[in-house]
Amino acid sequence: MNVAFIPIRGGSKSIPLKNIKPMAGKPLVYWVIKAASECTAVDKIYVSTDSDIIRDTVLEFSFPKVKVISRSVESAIDIASTEYGMLEFASEYDFTNIALIQATSPLLTGVDLQRGFDLLSQDDVDSVLSVVRQKRFLWSETESGYAEPQNYDVFRRPLRQDFNGFLVENGAFYITSCDLLIKNKCRLSSRTKTIEMTSESYIELDEPEDWIVVESFLLKRERFLIIPEIKMFLSDCDGTLTDGGMYYSSDGEVMKKFNTRDGVGLRLLQERGIITGIITGEESNIVRKRAKKIGVNEVLLGVIDKVAAITRLCEKHGINLDNVAYIGDDLNDLDAIKTVGFGICVCNAVDDVKKAADFVTKTAGGNGSVREAAELVMMKGV
Repeated sequence: MNVAFIPIRGGSKSIPLKNIKPMAGKPLVYWVIKAASECTAVDKIYVSTDSDIIRDTVLEFSFPKVKVISRSVESAIDIASTEYGMLEFASEYDFTNIALIQATSPLLTGVDLQRGFDLLSQDDVDSVLSVVRQKRFLWSETESGYAEPQNYDVFRRPLRQDFNGFLVENGAFYITSCDLLIKNKCRLSSRTKTIEMTSESYIELDEPEDWIVVESFLLKRERFLIIPEIKMFLSDCDGTLTDGGMYYSSDGEVMKKFNTRDGVGLRLLQERGIITGIITGEESNIVRKRAKKIGVNEVLLGVIDKVAAITRLCEKHGINLDNVAYIGDDLNDLDAIKTVGFGICVCNAVDDVKKAADFVTKTAGGNGSVREAAELVMMKGV
């Protein structure tokens, strides 16, 4: 069983009762509980608090997965580590994996958490943490008082778009197993991987000014990401379900690289009663075989006019275009993305497609972007 663990103290030195202070019209902690509730990988959410006011506030949300539990006085004092509270929880409750979630991370989404649990399920991963990529040039001061660069060559200053930057913890979530938590007494273990979140999720809520900035991002996200009821989910193939690469065997046979997570995402949509389909301009038997293996409902190959193809599918199934989601990556997907009710593109799509899309995934094509989009569509039905 996967659990989310959200520790909340009643005291806060910078902002009194910060964790339930209104943020975008809701108590602050509401947003991370909402994210955890929208993650299908999370079976149960435990909010641990020493405050009766916080307890009553959380219970008023009426999220079905949530259980409010008491935390000891020892775990709620200023000098107590978060691990102390996690270990206290582990000694009283049974679970397989735990996601530690910080209440002060309202920009966390269910998709972020889902990606984290997906990553943890890999055989070579023991723990996962959320990070933000920052493209800053770091300097330090030597013992002699001179400054020296830490992550770049001043004589070969990289362009920002070519600079990988560095990863910084944003504190939103950490995921590990119960066994490793108890063994290492730490939220992380040796074989750790990261999930990148948006740059604005790095802002700390320490001062009232921070509150205003984060709230503006949250309001923008909630206001403009309006997802209609989706009855049909359609996807491009090359560059979306695959990484866009063309692979050849020693015999000259063309091969494509698909991602298992995308296949699971399409299957989950079908389980929700949502029709799935692949529409591609290529005539490929490989695509046909992949679609058959994962049980896709509709497979349209050699399509030149994708809007016309989508319109025919809508007529066939009695579905309005407003109830269709389509995900793609290139200019041949542009009109389809503009036409359907919810147009999606992968994060490495061309710029014109990104501008037209209602949502841009955080994951590149062929790396689980369709699964991410599927999770987003499904969470709106929670």
